Amino acid sequence: MSVKVLLLSSEVADIVKSGGLADVAKALPLELQSRGHDVKVVLPCYSIIKGWKDLPIIAEGVLNQSHPDVKLHIPYKVRKVLLNSKVEVLLIDCPQYFDRTSMYGDNNEAYGDNGFRYAFFSAAAIETAQIIGFKFDILHCNDWHTGLAPMLLRIKYAKDPFFEKARSVITIHNGAFQGVFDRSQISYLPEISGIYNDKVSQGSFINYLKCGVFYADKINTVSPGYAKELTSYIGGHGMTQNFIDRQMDLSGIINGCDYSDWDPATDQLLRIRYDVNTLDQKILGKYLLQRKLGFEMGDTPMYGMVARLTDQKGIGLLLPILDRFLLHKVQVVIEGTGDPSLQKQMEEIAARHPGKMVFKSVYDNMLAHQIEAASDFFLMPSIFEPCGLNQIYSLAYGTLPIVRAVGGLQDTVVDYDADPENGTGFIFKDPNSEELLSCLRRTLILYLENNTEMRRIKMNAMKVRFNWSDSCAQYEALYKSALQKPKW
Repeated sequence: MSVKVLLLSSEVADIVKSGGLADVAKALPLELQSRGHDVKVVLPCYSIIKGWKDLPIIAEGVLNQSHPDVKLHIPYKVRKVLLNSKVEVLLIDCPQYFDRTSMYGDNNEAYGDNGFRYAFFSAAAIETAQIIGFKFDILHCNDWHTGLAPMLLRIKYAKDPFFEKARSVITIHNGAFQGVFDRSQISYLPEISGIYNDKVSQGSFINYLKCGVFYADKINTVSPGYAKELTSYIGGHGMTQNFIDRQMDLSGIINGCDYSDWDPATDQLLRIRYDVNTLDQKILGKYLLQRKLGFEMGDTPMYGMVARLTDQKGIGLLLPILDRFLLHKVQVVIEGTGDPSLQKQMEEIAARHPGKMVFKSVYDNMLAHQIEAASDFFLMPSIFEPCGLNQIYSLAYGTLPIVRAVGGLQDTVVDYDADPENGTGFIFKDPNSEELLSCLRRTLILYLENNTEMRRIKMNAMKVRFNWSDSCAQYEALYKSALQKPKW
């Protein structure tokens, strides 16, 4: 069954990106389109998008045009670009909201009017579909930025015949970010601004993610493990009851991986390429990175990490034990930016261990690929991780992930200690620095004492694949189940 999908996202890879949401908002529509569905993506027209002024204008609109209060009238234009020459991306061009120096904020501070900006985006996106005559079956929303869209569909457009068959899905990529704003920031959405029930409110504020979770026909997140955690009182980010209330409509679908970018056999950012049959070449890439970073060249176990420096990523678990781990004969390379205090601590530890640890406070895509390819182990000790992509990249590169038993990490990595035959990495359970250190030392012993076994586990890892075709089939089933739900 072919469906028409309007997918809303605050970022789309190859156009504008800050994280994994952008990768999904690119890959899923392309896969859906290739399987015969009609997909249009809607994205804010940020002024930081290269060449946005040259994109053709295909429509114009005025939000609330029929409302008697002219102060509520917000004009906008709709521009168009093609993703991979296949999928239409419609950009909502409204300078008062999107002509900024960044997407979400400056200097680690979110813009004060983000509630206005993404409320407008959600409303204009649905209105755009009507203007261009795109009678979608599925409104696919992503994260809090689009959380008001299912609410608008169910309330503002409840009796509109154009949307008679439309159903909505919201995908939660990170439930910790919820979009909580003063209610004045939805004042120009008169159809919903007066709704105060506790399912969408947080005290006197409105919670955009709660709106999406309450009003969407189906809810999914990016791994089965994370879907389960959201209904627990530890893992629900303060919204546990909201997820429990919708448990029958909540599921998890693991993200696919774009192996055109992340495959050591074809990676154009590597000088030394290899596959599962030429795994011995991997060490040559290690030698190159060792020389580049100033490490002693040789067969020293290398531990890599590429991460945002935030508490979520488990940096607070790693910092207290790094000095002790670096007393062993190891090399550690960490690339990341984020919390200035965590960055400072990283720099201080690296300074105490010259020749053993290098910390790069940047995001350099080439270096990230080189770290994935050259390292023997990859660190992801996350406090929570909805899906995670770096552990999936690591598996493809034969770089064994060291992860905590949360969310998508435990769904994608098979713990060697629990299942030696099928093991693809190493898992520790408790968010405890000493348990992380114990796990690191186990990996070190295995590396030093059993080279044959290390090679076998790396080959196990490289044979694992998380293809978008598999994920897309699950999204198709999700859409089908949404379309079977009765109209509200």
